Amino acid sequence: MAESIQMEIQSVTEPEPLPCKPIFKPLKAHEMSDGKVQFRKVAVPPNRYSPLKKAWLDIYTPVFDQMNIDIRMNLKSRKVELKTRADTPDVSNLQKSADFVHAFMLGFDIPDAISLLRMDELYVESFEIKDVKTLKGKHLSRAIGRLSGKGGKTKFAIENSTKTRIVIADTRIHILGAFSNSKVARASLCGLIMGSPAGKVYSKLRAVSSRLAERC
Repeated sequence: MAESIQMEIQSVTEPEPLPCKPIFKPLKAHEMSDGKVQFRKVAVPPNRYSPLKKAWLDIYTPVFDQMNIDIRMNLKSRKVELKTRADTPDVSNLQKSADFVHAFMLGFDIPDAISLLRMDELYVESFEIKDVKTLKGKHLSRAIGRLSGKGGKTKFAIENSTKTRIVIADTRIHILGAFSNSKVARASLCGLIMGSPAGKVYSKLRAVSSRLAERC
């Protein structure tokens, strides 16, 4: 009698084996949005229509082959249209591709703009000269001249020191780079707009670029 009670107690106290842990495959882009296709549209400015036609294959190839995003040029609306596919691995690829196309429309070269597809910490910052200081006529022309320098020397110096890329399109300025680097580049450009001589900006750049190198 005692043996049967002991056997019953042992059978009750023994834990049941847990079921195997389920393994789920990562969701694809179209599955995350309940099977809905996601779109992005990038407007093409009139001055970038011809460059887009010439460089279309260089833009189409990385977006379609590497990012697995469908891309086409809508001639009626003059917009580049992008959408996700069933084999798009990540939904963020759509926004990266849109940023890449937008950067080209702003005037950045394709080798520079394509870094937006490969690196997550890069972004494009834009501002106007009038956001820094209200200038008109010859004063505005001189400010634009100070930003570029003779033969683009000043612009290239800022780009090389801060590891950024800068496009000066009339009164608009676009900076492509990481947040901290873009902040330094913008401070240098704002100093030139306010009237600081190039030599003073260079000396500040040397000090700041050495700090950035230490952080890296």
